[in-house]
Amino acid sequence: MIYLDYAATTPMCQEALDTFHEASKTFFGNPSSLHDIGSAAGEVLEMCRSEISGILNGKKEGVYFTGSGSEANLLGIRSLVYAHKQNGKHLITTAAEHSSVFHLFKQFEDEGFTVTFLPLNEYGQIELADLKKAITPETILASIQHGNPEIGSIQPIHVIGKLLHSNGIIFHSDCVQTFGKIPINIEAYHIDSLSVSSHKIYGPKGVGACYINPAITWRMQLPGTTHEKGFRPGTVNVPGIAAFTTAAQISNERMNMQQTKFLSLRKRLIRGLTAVENQIRVIENPIDQLPQIVGLSAEGAQGHFIMLECNRLGIAISTGSACNTGEQNTARTLLAMGKSTDEAKQLIRLSFGTGTNEQHIDTVITALRSTVPGTTSTLSN
Repeated sequence: MIYLDYAATTPMCQEALDTFHEASKTFFGNPSSLHDIGSAAGEVLEMCRSEISGILNGKKEGVYFTGSGSEANLLGIRSLVYAHKQNGKHLITTAAEHSSVFHLFKQFEDEGFTVTFLPLNEYGQIELADLKKAITPETILASIQHGNPEIGSIQPIHVIGKLLHSNGIIFHSDCVQTFGKIPINIEAYHIDSLSVSSHKIYGPKGVGACYINPAITWRMQLPGTTHEKGFRPGTVNVPGIAAFTTAAQISNERMNMQQTKFLSLRKRLIRGLTAVENQIRVIENPIDQLPQIVGLSAEGAQGHFIMLECNRLGIAISTGSACNTGEQNTARTLLAMGKSTDEAKQLIRLSFGTGTNEQHIDTVITALRSTVPGTTSTLSN
């Protein structure tokens, strides 16, 4: 089967598998234990913390390992909001955030906070004028994702961070889709908090990390928690974190090479679909775009139908973020861009990874042209 759903999850790379195997045998101790075996595991954990912070250009003390990117979002945002609620009860986010963030902010509304959900423009970005207008003296935190998981548009977080910083507002960014793909500079972007995930970059599932600037106060969400300085309960997964760190190092080292490859594959895909009589439209940002995520709108056909047909033909694609499954197969990103519900249901997402090649792209072009109504199955030269 041709796998084109790398934005949902990735297979573990061999280097991460080797690290996980070795760490599971050698550093199996609980890093909170006081004996030598625990201390050895603790030393590995701290080395990993230092490496992840270095990739982000942050401070080692600000890295907290979690069980996923979603957990990093939930704990990071809640711990900051409740530590600073005495300064105000207004929050800002976008209408297109990952479900872990979007539903958290809906919950905040039930808890007495006021939330502004910013729309997206036709290119999948917020308008800075909308952000400026949303800021009030009561605003304490804004959470704006770096890279959109459904269409791959990139938010200008360096500009967003500077604006929020100048207004004394805490800035959290969900960087799960961008970590290991494009550079992230915590200091330069004025990011106070962010989330990343292991299984998006060929590391193991069940591992993520949250970064919080050590200079910013946060509040423990589960009283009595001792692991990760009280940030998260549960024995720390040292082998998984070591494998995650290995995957992060490799992704960071190969970033430019991989992005060049993905851009070439993207151009090949789009070129092969341009002759499809306008039945398939690419939804993208012309400048700030992750090349490995391709959002397509199929005129006259629901994305769910096309996904099932592609699956029948041996091609794995999706209809958007895997974490939105069950939300009536409607891409919330397109709704945030002002599209109708019917238009949002037409979205399909292809996402490339290390195993994607030109033959895969040609095969999916043929499949889409034979599946979407009003198209032909003959490839253009």
